[in-house]
Amino acid sequence: MFGSQHYGIEPDLITIAKGLTSAYFPLSAAIVGEKVYKVLEDGADRVGAFSHGYTYSGHPIGAAAANAVLDIVEKEDLPGNARNVGAFFQAQLKERFAQLPIVGEVRGVGLMGAIEFVADRHKRKGFDPTLKVGARISKAARDRGLIARAMPLGDILGIAPPLIATKAEVEEIAAIAESAVRSVMDELVRDGHIL
Repeated sequence: MFGSQHYGIEPDLITIAKGLTSAYFPLSAAIVGEKVYKVLEDGADRVGAFSHGYTYSGHPIGAAAANAVLDIVEKEDLPGNARNVGAFFQAQLKERFAQLPIVGEVRGVGLMGAIEFVADRHKRKGFDPTLKVGARISKAARDRGLIARAMPLGDILGIAPPLIATKAEVEEIAAIAESAVRSVMDELVRDGHIL
């Protein structure tokens, strides 16, 4: 259910929000580990109960929305879909992008992927920032009907399909992204920014 489980990490605290109600209603929560809970419990003897309620806390619509979303997440096994379709997604990204001359790295896990673009893949030398390669590729993808995010710290395209994505949809996403990357790559060659 959480990245910490995937990586074998035992966090002291996990904050959750948008995914809890699928952003249909504002709600957030904190999952507190035993170590933090013990501090709160021990402190209650000295200073009273931990006051964590606010005026708009515990709204019944938010709680109902969260329960409905969590029911769907479990019933449709969205973590399992993210794992299975995500493996296919990662393979598609590597297959389509890893060997392109402007790709420095393809990375990700599950249904979260990123493609980093570089002017020289062997030296891992980035593009001149004024070329805005990541933003151009993001726009080219959007022009083709795919929302993919130009990441803020470099020429990186982030792609995060929904947890309900199918293998066919992932294949279409990867094909559109490849078309966008190749079109910008052709522009960069034509304009003399890469050989």
